[in-house]
Amino acid sequence: MLHLKSEHLYINHQLVEQVFSNVGYVYAAYNKEQKQLLITPITSQWFVKMNKKPSQFLLKSRNLIGDKTVAIREILIDNDLPIQDRDLDYELIEKTELLKIKL
Repeated sequence: MLHLKSEHLYINHQLVEQVFSNVGYVYAAYNKEQKQLLITPITSQWFVKMNKKPSQFLLKSRNLIGDKTVAIREILIDNDLPIQDRDLDYELIEKTELLKIKL
């Protein structure tokens, strides 16, 4: 349901509906210790308080089904992460609408 392609995080429409619904932007922060990308809807104000420098990204529509992407090139480069296309493992914390993505 999540994969990296051309330095974009592709999010399946089912996951989009479950976590992001009608939100157009997300907060993202990379946790170096856990090697995880944390993503949550822009409406999650707790995320700003918990992370020192969360970045704001556009959640871009990819098709009529509802799949969306987030351009994460900046995060990949800044943290020297591999950029090859691949499926990604993730954990969804439903209560806080947080995606923990292993990069």
